[in-house]
Amino acid sequence: MFHPLRVSRVDELTDDSVAITLAVPPELRDAFRHTPGQHLALRRLVGGEEIRRTYSICAPASPPGVDPVLRVGIRLVDGGEFSTFALKELAVGDTVEVMPPMGRFHLDPRQGYFAAIVGGSGITPVLSMVTTLLEREPKARFCLIRSDRTVASTMFLDDVADLKDRFPDRFQLVTVLSREEQQSGLPSGRLDRERLTGLLPALLSVAEVDGWFLCGPFGLVRAAETALRGLGVDRSRIHQEIFHVDDGSTTVTAPATAPSHAALTATLDGRSGSWPVRDGESLLETVLRARADAPYACKGGVCGTCRAFLVSGEVRMERNFALEPEETEAGYVLACQSRPATTEVELDFDR
Repeated sequence: MFHPLRVSRVDELTDDSVAITLAVPPELRDAFRHTPGQHLALRRLVGGEEIRRTYSICAPASPPGVDPVLRVGIRLVDGGEFSTFALKELAVGDTVEVMPPMGRFHLDPRQGYFAAIVGGSGITPVLSMVTTLLEREPKARFCLIRSDRTVASTMFLDDVADLKDRFPDRFQLVTVLSREEQQSGLPSGRLDRERLTGLLPALLSVAEVDGWFLCGPFGLVRAAETALRGLGVDRSRIHQEIFHVDDGSTTVTAPATAPSHAALTATLDGRSGSWPVRDGESLLETVLRARADAPYACKGGVCGTCRAFLVSGEVRMERNFALEPEETEAGYVLACQSRPATTEVELDFDR
């Protein structure tokens, strides 16, 4: 369910990115408490068309009894209707429709040694993670490896520098610029699999890290995952969230030929219904014809908002950049990318 929230602050981070702070009214404080790493779905209407986008929360999680702070980082995307609106029009006092926090790319504060490899705006959820962790858990350590084009394009530069000043013994920061030489530190260039394979063991004891968090564009996340697996890191210790997928660099599974007269039964917010699946429809589109409140945001298999449990039947997912292998093995699918492979399919959005 979306709620109207007032914009209380707009901060320019770089020439092409801003941080938006949203005020949470008292009656919605519990609904909008977030776990470090979660994101928000934002919605606006343009010419009668609904536009939804997801943006990660960069603010640390508020402890019980303290009002939640909702602050999201938004980077301009070429042709992006919502990001263009956010950077050029959104102002303090405006109202934005927002869905409560969601997402499973998160880190609950606990003792241990953690590390993240991020690119560009991928810093946004990790900033929430590392800030919350270091503030709440005195025995935790964190290594942040971030890749950006130039210093001028680096989001949350001051916020990360502040963490280094506050927690010099427990926070390690490694910065790599792909298009600009640094006066000190690592040489410029992209963080590909080969470079990460050599770099990571030189920076830290890879085997001692309790959890790796990878976030950013598809190429970086896949390169980092491959490098870590090659260095012997178990899959269960690698968590990832992809912010951008270049269709030219990925393989999309060919759409399944749906059986004739396929039917979908779905449960959402405790209510169930059954509907025929029309030719060419995804299962999310089938549900949306009858239930406008069905959860979704990107419709591209990236954000994971439309995750549902496959109760019965079989489906074929065309793309999946949101669900961990453990989730798909447990029976979860992305409704926006799923098409029926059997005459009857049942989904549960509530599990």
